[in-house]
Amino acid sequence: MHGRRVALMQQVKTSNFRFSGEGFICVTPKKNIVLCFKCLSGIDFFSFCNAGALMVLTLKIISCAINYSDGMLKEEGLRDAQKKYRLAKLPSLIEYFGYCLCCGSHFAGPVYEMKDYLEYTERKGLWASPTPSPLLPTLRALVQAGACMGLYLYLSPQFPLSRFSEPLYYEWGFWHRLFYQYMSGFTARWKYYFIWSLSEAAIIISGLGFSGWSDSSPPKAKWDRAKNVDVLGVELATSAVQLPLMWNIQVSTWLRYYVYERLVQKGKKPGFLQLLGTQTVSAVWHSYTDGNKQSAIQSSTLSWFL
Repeated sequence: MHGRRVALMQQVKTSNFRFSGEGFICVTPKKNIVLCFKCLSGIDFFSFCNAGALMVLTLKIISCAINYSDGMLKEEGLRDAQKKYRLAKLPSLIEYFGYCLCCGSHFAGPVYEMKDYLEYTERKGLWASPTPSPLLPTLRALVQAGACMGLYLYLSPQFPLSRFSEPLYYEWGFWHRLFYQYMSGFTARWKYYFIWSLSEAAIIISGLGFSGWSDSSPPKAKWDRAKNVDVLGVELATSAVQLPLMWNIQVSTWLRYYVYERLVQKGKKPGFLQLLGTQTVSAVWHSYTDGNKQSAIQSSTLSWFL
């Protein structure tokens, strides 16, 4: 019995090194170096490097490692998400790299689960039977992407972010500056809507975006596995609590499964510290700038008290 226990612990250590060790030792420092260079140089890191792809890759590697670790535990006591996405066996090298470097989501997301990717490639689970045609939902996502990019190209020359560093901006009155701040933020969001819609279309046309059938009668196919933003939901949100449910949806889901829920002790309710810890992880993952640190504290406070 003791020998089996030692062997199991050695296997856990080895597997954690293969996945989470690789993520933290190889990927995360590289991303951090990129982000530190951005902070010191003042260059927009999305415009000169692959930091966005490294950010997505970091989430994939960490979730893969955690799910494999969950696969070694008994199902009793595991949360629903842990039971659903746990990996009972170690993925092969080809499966691992295929998941990490899937071209449809490598540069801008969305993040999805290794378990779903394996079932998709092996035609199991939802994909065991023929899936509906993805053409119409793909076309919808492409039309949305085109509309978002068109609006961004129209608005960005009128409300450039560079205006904030010009003397003209400081000559304006309070209301004029407030209006410009709102419109510049409104304009900048549309480029994210564009790339997320384009990535959604790529995942949908591959078939991986299929997420099951609705409960309506007759049932309708759902294609929201790659849905990363609800444009109208973001623009018409009435509180800060609603925004994480509409903006960068898959990353918000990842943070809930792998940070927020795991910070809550069994038998206890989540509190402000768990929320603050989750937002802090999100801020560090995005960047080391003061704005991200302030955003983590502010969003946690608003979400908790509102």
